[in-house]
Amino acid sequence: MTAQKAAPEATAGRKGWVKKTPAEIVLEQINKQETRVAEMREELVHEERELEKLQAARKVLEAK
Repeated sequence: MTAQKAAPEATAGRKGWVKKTPAEIVLEQINKQETRVAEMREELVHEERELEKLQAARKVLEAK
């Protein structure tokens, strides 16, 4: 019984659960996906730069 009394006190600082509408859920998923795509694009730009450097090194090595 002591554990049951302690549980409400521990959760008193938490926010209550707010039910979301299906539209809110979809909009949240869209925002998450947009964020993921933006991060992937940044990573792609970095990888393309690295590829350009390696291709330039290849040209130098093949020229010899």
